[in-house]
Amino acid sequence: MAQALRPNTAGSLFATDDRPHHLQDALLAVTLVLGITALVTGFFDQLHLLSSWTGLVGIVTGASGQWVSETTRERFGLVLGLGASGVGFFLGMAHGGLFGGLFG
Repeated sequence: MAQALRPNTAGSLFATDDRPHHLQDALLAVTLVLGITALVTGFFDQLHLLSSWTGLVGIVTGASGQWVSETTRERFGLVLGLGASGVGFFLGMAHGGLFGGLFG
């Protein structure tokens, strides 16, 4: 029971180690930015190209980030970014898709 009395030295609730993770943090930031962009632009019909492509790239980036993530904080943010990217991607696909209006 000695581990129950040990103070939290990590500084953050979700950070489980004290080592820097530059690649994982970069993938997290890119996934969140792409997810928010895809989600916001997914609500506009004329921005279907932007929302579908940013959503698709956000899904790929988030999946690769999940593959290499090491802490709960990274996984939590990546799941949020993946969800926003997925919703934005599907809204963009519903409004016209990845190539809608370009070839015809």
